[in-house]
Amino acid sequence: MKLLLIEDDPAMLLSLTRSFERRGLQVATCSDGALALGRWQACLPDVVVLDLSLPGLDGLEVLAQARKAGLAAPVLILTARGTVGDRILGLNVGADDYLPKPFDLDELMARVQALGRRAGAAVKTGASNGAFCGMRVDADSGAVYHDAVLLELTPREGALLRALLARPGTAMAKERLFDLVFPGAAEVQLEAIEVVAYRLRKRIAHTGAQLVTLRGLGYLLKAQA
Repeated sequence: MKLLLIEDDPAMLLSLTRSFERRGLQVATCSDGALALGRWQACLPDVVVLDLSLPGLDGLEVLAQARKAGLAAPVLILTARGTVGDRILGLNVGADDYLPKPFDLDELMARVQALGRRAGAAVKTGASNGAFCGMRVDADSGAVYHDAVLLELTPREGALLRALLARPGTAMAKERLFDLVFPGAAEVQLEAIEVVAYRLRKRIAHTGAQLVTLRGLGYLLKAQA
């Protein structure tokens, strides 16, 4: 599991990073709210642990911007703000769980792992049927249908769409998608994925889904506004 820890207290950041890594998690860190969204987009974590009292930009604003950008990784808010109003506000902005400071380390680990399992289960479910904006993936053939009508896709367009349908609303790195669309193609340049994405965008324009390019980062699939 890849975890992004956004925490401005140096001692706590170091302590939690070591604790997570001892439990086998891959940890990326950020201590500045103004840099947090870029870090999130760059590492595309499975779970985010987010402090609210951050320099540069408040944690709730970081979360709001992340959700607006289509970043759907589950978020556990970790903060000294322990009032009911603060918890409700955080959950309304898009948090998935809330743990006030001080906290029990074992409880934090259990909650993070639960969020990771939930996110993993959602990805597997999405990959099995790809249900999004009327589109679904046939589990046997891998063909993609929209409202029971077969979408006419090239093999590479189909591979890209299936990957995005597995995690709608979640940014996927260009390199990760390239490996799925061009497996073992050492002679193909990374930029080739852009051509496939351009063509796929036209193929699904009528479905209500939108393929969004995140400059320098990758792609995500979301419902058209």
